[in-house]
Amino acid sequence: MRDARPSRRVVTRGHVVRGACRFFLRHGTVDMDALAQDLAISRATLYRVVGSRDALLADVLWELADHLLERARLRRTRAGVDGVLEITRYFVGALRGSAPFEDFLRTEPETARRLLTGGRVHRRAVLAQRSILLEAGERDRLWSRSGIDDLAYLYVRVVESTLYAELLSSRRPDLALAERTARAVLQQTCGTSPRAG
Repeated sequence: MRDARPSRRVVTRGHVVRGACRFFLRHGTVDMDALAQDLAISRATLYRVVGSRDALLADVLWELADHLLERARLRRTRAGVDGVLEITRYFVGALRGSAPFEDFLRTEPETARRLLTGGRVHRRAVLAQRSILLEAGERDRLWSRSGIDDLAYLYVRVVESTLYAELLSSRRPDLALAERTARAVLQQTCGTSPRAG
């Protein structure tokens, strides 16, 4: 005889993050009550799976940023310093051109500052930039692996100063200044490792 008990639906973090990304793209925020309704789960289940709204928002922001970074990497046509800057230029332009992202920065500046310039989003951005630097400089060994972590961290901070200028200093983003600074940082650190013979 078959068991008549209803099967219990398993709700994974990945399922919730994907749903939250769709919600964010529609609304420029994540409302936990509305998201739970969208996903047809209880609010208690939602919090059990993700822990907190901040943790979920951090995952959403990184998921969307990572998607844009991947597109930027695929569009890269140059190597070395110019290739790195090309990726950054596309990424910054796409992110700043995103209406949901701009809405989030405008309506939740404190949350945005907390999540975007520290914690998991920042750490993931540094790791992604490390990978971009290694990939772009691979042929000519432009950057030493021993200093790549510090370089990735510094580069991300330069980019953040433009992306989140309004949050950090109430200034308008100066993309040209940021690119000049980023180029100087990359060029200053080029050639710190031995060239392949």
